[in-house]
Amino acid sequence: MISSNDFRPGVTIELDGEVWRVVEFLHVKPGKGSAFVRTTLKSAMTGKNLERTFRAGEMVPQAVLEKSSMQHTYKDGDGYVFMDMQSYEEVTLTTNQIGSRVKYIKEGMEVNVVRWGERVIDVELPNTVVLEVIETDPGLKGDTATGGTKAAKVETGANINVPLFVNIGDRIKIDTREDTYLGREN
Repeated sequence: MISSNDFRPGVTIELDGEVWRVVEFLHVKPGKGSAFVRTTLKSAMTGKNLERTFRAGEMVPQAVLEKSSMQHTYKDGDGYVFMDMQSYEEVTLTTNQIGSRVKYIKEGMEVNVVRWGERVIDVELPNTVVLEVIETDPGLKGDTATGGTKAAKVETGANINVPLFVNIGDRIKIDTREDTYLGREN
């Protein structure tokens, strides 16, 4: 159990059978009446936001999350098979469990799988990945004066906007949090 007075951004709590992460909190002590804590919570499972007010000192169950490092070994139909790096156990996760970041997962990549009990609630990718461009329009000489961008498809199937000088076969660094191009890799 955790007191509402101990809420900080990033703290996870159990509420209505779900895991919620505290995004914002404000401890309010009005001149008349008892103090309360106004919070903005984000669901760890669905991503929806919820504004909730707790009495000051109210006890709430704290969600115990377990994070384990796993390596993506292969794709099996709609499932992605991950191997635990300590126990060598294999776990199959669906596209829905991984979320929209599935477009950056390639074989051999290590990720952090976050579990609540036996349920997988999040898959944390590295902040940056290096992928090869497999499809893009050719850049023309002199096109870089305007600093424009073009669409490029990388080896995992993700589409990224890249500068005009990037060609097929180039290895590029991508920010997985923002879906943005960071630079070329050698």
